[in-house]
Amino acid sequence: MKRKITSCNFILGAVITVFVLALILLGFVWTPYDPEAMQGSLKLQPPSLLHIFGTDQFGRDILSRVLSGAGSTLLIALGTILMGGIAGILVGAFTGYFGGWLDEGLMRVNDAVAAFPSVLLALVIITLLGPGTYKVMLALGIAFIPSFARIVRGEFLRLREADYVTSTRLIGVSTPRILFVHMLPNILPALLSALAIGFNNAVLAEASMSYLGIGVQPPDASLGRMLSESQTYLAGGPWCAIFPGAFLVLLILGVGLLGEGILDQFGGGR
Repeated sequence: MKRKITSCNFILGAVITVFVLALILLGFVWTPYDPEAMQGSLKLQPPSLLHIFGTDQFGRDILSRVLSGAGSTLLIALGTILMGGIAGILVGAFTGYFGGWLDEGLMRVNDAVAAFPSVLLALVIITLLGPGTYKVMLALGIAFIPSFARIVRGEFLRLREADYVTSTRLIGVSTPRILFVHMLPNILPALLSALAIGFNNAVLAEASMSYLGIGVQPPDASLGRMLSESQTYLAGGPWCAIFPGAFLVLLILGVGLLGEGILDQFGGGR
């Protein structure tokens, strides 16, 4: 019997997320104007029918730049949770299931890495590797491994003595199959909620680093750098900051509500 969707967080989060993702995907194939096209005669134009979000200090269309910049943010956030999530799941699954010296050793390394705030650790890695989209993705992916590993470890510790896990061991099911076919699906609500939180943290971290000038580099658009560039023009062109900021808020709000809704709807009262 199918479970009826009753969580308001899930429904609202799904609607907002689908809407924002649809705009971002549209930006990959079409934007109203060239995001990098400068027109000095149109600088700091307020929102209008021709430029729905207005123009910036160089006469560039803000809607086009928001769509383009949000695409870069989405790719970096997805790459971050993909790398951090896969590594974190592997570390958490093996340490939580086997325990012993493997658990002690890897968790001490995990604690040492987690002692640094993820953004600070990413900044250190970026300083060593240099700025750039893929380097930001790699730095954030490494920095986010400990948080995913700890959540997965806790769930596997809870499940490893469950009756169905004991039964599968007794009938000779292989360890990888026990871990990833029988146990992993049972932690999906908690894992998906953690991935949603990780996605939002990656969005904020990428925006922060681009704001500081060490994230996405020109000529690629970036929401964080748009906010940085707009702070000088807040009095004469507040729309330069309002629309990139609002888009970030919508993206984070939608995914955050969706993550909460997944836990409410499918978490089994956890």
